[in-house]
Amino acid sequence: MTTEANLDLAVIGNCAISALVDRMARIVWYCSPRFDSAPVFQSLLCGSADAAREGFMGIELDGLVRTERSYDAGTAILRTRLISDKGDVVEVTDFAPRFLSHDRMFRPAQLVRRVRSLQGQPRVRFIVRPKGDWGAAEPVITRGSHHLRYELPEQSLRLNTSVPLTYVVGEHWFLLTSPVSMLLGPDETLAGSIENTAREFEEHTTVYWRGWTRRLALPYEWQDVVIRAAITLKLCQFEETGAIVAAMTLSLIHI
Repeated sequence: MTTEANLDLAVIGNCAISALVDRMARIVWYCSPRFDSAPVFQSLLCGSADAAREGFMGIELDGLVRTERSYDAGTAILRTRLISDKGDVVEVTDFAPRFLSHDRMFRPAQLVRRVRSLQGQPRVRFIVRPKGDWGAAEPVITRGSHHLRYELPEQSLRLNTSVPLTYVVGEHWFLLTSPVSMLLGPDETLAGSIENTAREFEEHTTVYWRGWTRRLALPYEWQDVVIRAAITLKLCQFEETGAIVAAMTLSLIHI
């Protein structure tokens, strides 16, 4: 039996790495530390029946009935809203940091996810399932005080998070009573606190993208569409060499 991959996806990135996010706020494709590296999350390539077992990063809302998503105007920052049958609303913000720091472009191989409750008392669980060797290798997981280390055949990843680590490792359900953040990237210590770092990265990344779009020569009509297309094309650039990535993924085929 064949099943089609769901290609209703949004892209985030910073001209060093990129990731694809589906309408359920699941990161289903992510190669690190470069575009041409082996995928850390690769459930996009799996049939729908197998996707839940494969590599992805997600947040589940109890009683989910509807989702909405949009980019912040003039940026590559994605917001997904998960809405439950009881009226609970959770907002998930995803981006890859990109901004000037000490006169140099800061574009780490890192994904940032910020989650907050907008309405009600949402019951959620967080899922982080990186895999190595194209989905064949399970990570060795070790804990720090506020981070998890995922040892893969190709690299070591660190998840710095304000979510209780037991909840992440066990994928337990809990009530989301305060905003939380997750930063997934190289196995390096953060310079500041998790929440402050995530907030500052979002603010600086917003400033960068809106400054970049303001410099575009745009037609009067269809400006929003042209800006979105320009940002998407920019995300296809591997800035280190200037090369343009032909596709954010490998060739997509029916599994």
